[in-house]
Amino acid sequence: MLTVAMSSSTHPKPDVVVSGELFAPVSPGIELCYQTFGDPDDEPLLLVMGLGGPMIWWDPDLCRMLAASGFYVIRYDNRDTGRSSRAPGRVKRSTLVRAFAGGRVRVPYRMADLAGDAFGLLDHLGIESAHVVGVSMGGMIVQTMAISRPARVRSLTSIMSTTGKRTVGWQHPAVMPAMIASRGVGREAYVKASTTMWRLIGSPAYPQTREEVEREAVETYDRGVSASGVMRQMLAILTQPNRSQALRSLRVPALVVHGLADKMVHVSGGRATAAAIPGAELLLIDGMGHDLPRELYETFTLAIRRTADRTPR
Repeated sequence: MLTVAMSSSTHPKPDVVVSGELFAPVSPGIELCYQTFGDPDDEPLLLVMGLGGPMIWWDPDLCRMLAASGFYVIRYDNRDTGRSSRAPGRVKRSTLVRAFAGGRVRVPYRMADLAGDAFGLLDHLGIESAHVVGVSMGGMIVQTMAISRPARVRSLTSIMSTTGKRTVGWQHPAVMPAMIASRGVGREAYVKASTTMWRLIGSPAYPQTREEVEREAVETYDRGVSASGVMRQMLAILTQPNRSQALRSLRVPALVVHGLADKMVHVSGGRATAAAIPGAELLLIDGMGHDLPRELYETFTLAIRRTADRTPR
């Protein structure tokens, strides 16, 4: 286990090739918006974002840094996010509460479907296998990918995520009410709610200014937000299976990253994930909450590169 307090920032190489935004049909009725960074001949690295997060939450500077370290970086909007397709089905708040309590509910889609979307994107790009990195819900997706089709996952990095076991990775009591509270309508209401949420779950050791948070919220809103889509994703999270036993079968280089100040997913989720995957590296970061601070981009890049280099040639 490593504990990191801080990492100095580096500047990404300026010659990284960045594609425009493209679209890939991945399943009937679902089309994903994606973008690539770097040389297609380099090792493919798929970045999977979390709940309600569009691909722009993978900062371009981090993507360029990863590409400069030898990866062909692919970021994308999950279904129900950003410019990707919206799924059918309406989820009531009462349904979320029932699922949170462990009750049986009907779901529009499951974590396995989100993993299937990711494989569909790789198929569209003609990529047989890739290194995969997921944040929060994205960590759940990449874990599911590795379990369901291990031959297609070269290495696995799970960031601020959990195994699906209900006794680990719990939320701070203040988080769920903030997540399901009515945000109102329009850009201003979205920005206000986002600012409140990030003040609650962001990294205390690496705080963003209010202006930075508001700017990112505006960019997210303008890209396309779906309150009903977030509810569908939340239901997929709340009804996910406990992957602990299945993770023990993995024989893939794995890295688990978690902030010690994470209120959205308690660090016990990261510890449990690392304990379940044979040979996984656990990287715990002081003062990191439920976000990706710019000050830690070099730390993330070096750790992901180190994990990928453990892949048998």
